[in-house]
Amino acid sequence: MTARDRILNRLRANVGAANLGARPTSADRRHMIPLLEMDAEERLALFTREAEQLGGFVYQLDANEAVEQIMDLLEGDRRVLSWDDDQLPIAGLRKIFDSLGVAIAAPGDGDVRVGITGVTAALAATGSLVLESGAGRPRGASLLPDRHIALMTAAQLHKDLEDWGAAQKARGCPAFREASNTVIVTGPSKTADIGHQLVKGAHGPRELHILILPG
Repeated sequence: MTARDRILNRLRANVGAANLGARPTSADRRHMIPLLEMDAEERLALFTREAEQLGGFVYQLDANEAVEQIMDLLEGDRRVLSWDDDQLPIAGLRKIFDSLGVAIAAPGDGDVRVGITGVTAALAATGSLVLESGAGRPRGASLLPDRHIALMTAAQLHKDLEDWGAAQKARGCPAFREASNTVIVTGPSKTADIGHQLVKGAHGPRELHILILPG
């Protein structure tokens, strides 16, 4: 028997000795970020704190206040990228924009400074947003502009990624079976790959503004 054969035999023996039944089931797996039980108000406070520590801006507003905040963030711009009305938690937002002289740009327009989206979910533990692309939800609205405005409701807030993943499994994983793509956004775009110098907006928006509505 050659040295090669002896090494391969030892490897095969070790693999064969592995007790696959001892591997933890999904119910036994620990959450990436262990969290104590918390109520809705505590989840919202944690999400806000985490998102702001990452450089995002978080606002808790009613629908009328949210429209005013959006117009403030437009700073006089007359074109925006946006998801369709039925994908946003503010009813009739496009009609409101029309009345204010703001037009919805074509989905691939890279010259627009502000993009408006809804969210699929938000994750309190990391201050993250889950966004699904698809019909009425162009991915460019959250990627192309320098300023991303994300509209969500308090009811969309999950404790963490594992909590959202369990909810997805219970529904047949629509975020992965039905959406054209699903991304998790954690703060504004930034990188320090070159010379360890922090650069914002390298792969997406420089600013992330999260407007949380009741619901």
